[in-house]
Amino acid sequence: MIVETFSVGMLGCNCTIVGDEITREAIVVDGGDGVLDVMRHLERLGLTAKYLIHTHAHFDHIADVGGLRERTRAAALLHPEDLPIYQAQPMLAARFGLPAMPPVVKLDGDLRDGDRFSVGGVSVEVLHTPGHTPGSVCFACSDGSATQLLTGDTLFAGAIGRWDLGGTSMEDIVASIHRKLMDFPDATPVVPGHGEFTTIGRERTANPYLQ
Repeated sequence: MIVETFSVGMLGCNCTIVGDEITREAIVVDGGDGVLDVMRHLERLGLTAKYLIHTHAHFDHIADVGGLRERTRAAALLHPEDLPIYQAQPMLAARFGLPAMPPVVKLDGDLRDGDRFSVGGVSVEVLHTPGHTPGSVCFACSDGSATQLLTGDTLFAGAIGRWDLGGTSMEDIVASIHRKLMDFPDATPVVPGHGEFTTIGRERTANPYLQ
């Protein structure tokens, strides 16, 4: 399993490419605010994107998914409960004084809890974790021997994501983390949507929101 994470966009979103060493196919997670960076990494790794999947619909994770899909021809997917957020990007940008957003495009399908997407011997399972947004998801990436969690803005090192952006609560996000993430072994690596990496064990024992 090839796993490479790098920061994209003005808010430093952690984009992750998950690829198979044999088929050279890949899944791009949260690459929508870093089209050129994503393409450079795919080319350097010798990978072809098959899926573009997103932990949630805030602009720093999905803004230019249309541009990335145009270059890769990969399928762009999002949990349906976050579609209203994605579709409202131009209005939200204007309201909060952000730069103009790229065009909103029709996506290729939905992410649902329990869905699995595969490239060669590598699979990514969708874990619906509402709280940061109603359609927030995490991804469990596995090659059959090792698993790594991509938690978006649900779980951070020593913290959790914001829950005050509409339609959710702190109780929602904490419940999602306990229900979907805390059953993984302590050694499981965690790549949040921003900032430093961590492990499930470290968050289980030291994250103040989970005690």
